[in-house]
Formats: sequence, C-alpha cells, structure tokens
Amino acid sequence: MMRLKCGKSLKNMVAGVEPASGGRGALDMKIIDTTLRDGEQQAGLAFGLEEKIRIARYLDSLGIYQIEAGVPAMGGEEKESVRSIAALGLNSRISAWNRLNLEDIKHSMDCGVAVIHISVPSSDLHIAQKLKKTRAWVLAQLERCVSFTLNQGFEVTVGFEDATRADFAFLLELCSLCHGMGVTAVRYADTLGIAIPGRIYQAVWALKQISGLDIGIHAHNDFGMAVANSLAALAAGAAYVDCTLHGIGERAGNCDYYKLVRLLPAYGYRDGFSSWNNCYHRCAEIHIDLCRG
Repeated sequence: MMRLKCGKSLKNMVAGVEPASGGRGALDMKIIDTTLRDGEQQAGLAFGLEEKIRIARYLDSLGIYQIEAGVPAMGGEEKESVRSIAALGLNSRISAWNRLNLEDIKHSMDCGVAVIHISVPSSDLHIAQKLKKTRAWVLAQLERCVSFTLNQGFEVTVGFEDATRADFAFLLELCSLCHGMGVTAVRYADTLGIAIPGRIYQAVWALKQISGLDIGIHAHNDFGMAVANSLAALAAGAAYVDCTLHGIGERAGNCDYYKLVRLLPAYGYRDGFSSWNNCYHRCAEIHIDLCRG
C-alpha cells in the first residue's frame, strides 16, 4: 500500500492551491450527535439508562444523522445502554466509540451498532506519552483494527485524536491507509480546543482535497471556538459535524447543536432545514432535564 512520507508542512503542501469559490445551496452536511458519549463527560453529569434512551429518541426526532451512543468497552450499564439504543430501530444511525484495540471493537460489535468509530491518537505527543508507541505501530494497529471490523461486516469511521497538534503529513498517511482499506470518512478532532477557524479551514480543506475522503469535524470549546471552528470546517467542505445538546461535554464542552443550527442559514445552508425550523425551541425541554441532572 502506498504511503506518503512525512516531513512536509501543511503550508507547503497547499501552497499555490486555492479552494474553489461559490455559495452553498442544498444542505450537504450531516450532524453526528455525541451527547451520550462526549457530552456525558461533563463534570457532575451522568445519565441513567432510561435517560439515555429518552435522549436518543429525542435526537432521532430532530433528524440527527448519527447518534454516537457511548463506549461499550466500559461495560456494565454503559454497554447495556448502547445495546438498548441500537435495538430501538431509530432512523438515526447508531455508532459506538472505540480505542485503537480489538477488545474495544468486539464490545461494540456485541451491541449491534451500525457504525464502529475507531479513535486514533495522531499527534506525536499522544503517540509517545499516551500510547508509549511509535507512528509505525499506530499505522499497523489501525490496519489490523480496520481490517478486522470490515471483515465482520461493520461500517468503520476513523477519528484523528489531537489532530490539530499532529504532523499533517502523518495525517495524510493515516488517510491513505483508510482510503486504501475502504474507509470513506475520517474525523478531524481539535481534542484540546486550541484551534482557530482559519487553521481549521486550511486543514480540513487540504485533507479533503488530497485524501478524497469525507471529513468530519470534532471541536472542543476550551477557548469558545467550537461553533466557529465547526462552521469553518463546513466552509472548507466537511461532510460531518459533531455536536452535543447545548454544547455539554468534557472540560468546556463541544459544539452546541442549538447554536450551530441557528447559524447555518446565515452562512448559506438554506435548504434541508424545513423540518428543523423550530428545533431550537424543542431543545429547551431537554435542556431543562440536563440542568436538573
């Protein structure tokens, strides 16, 4: 399998290449809601099984494309909740989040989810300090995990954890591997919430143009930029945006679904929202429950 060599900077890779201009007509992005996974990492917040099922049904009623239901490898009630949500028969696709190992993936398979998301530490800092491994190990382990999952008949998406601090050329190596194995969508994660819109735009646009993959954005709100960074990713051609109800989540939270939906029409995404016109009013009900929780 052909792999790109590392060393070139993002700036050098896209030098002299300009993105196409033009407005946006029909809605060509999908929302992945991670309230039940990343959202529940908010300090002091824990959902019970019935609450998770109610939230999943609510998200489905909003027309959310995909619900990231949790982390089955945690076991116990967490795994049972993912299994229960997957069995509801919702229109939203149900996914489960996994670390880069086969045991996590097997737990997700047990739950009968439609999509298995594999998170890959992609910055050198995370690879060395969190995994105690090398880039070569990450590539080999990703190939092993993706191959195993696809062979079992599951759809796979791959997330680049800490992508905003990663070597862009290594991200392209990961994309090349994913593309060659039949993965069609990857997630660019600003794990620490440190990016600004210009940087997100440049990175997402370059990844999309060079890799040919559908790109998703996962933005954290540590500096209040999660919504702005998500909009920048959309402007650059991102196909998916991760959100949570009212922006709940780890540390300062994630991209706020309510705010994103309110802003999208102002940025040219006018079609496809006829059924969402009043969704921000309906969010109030779930917001009250979240606050009480």
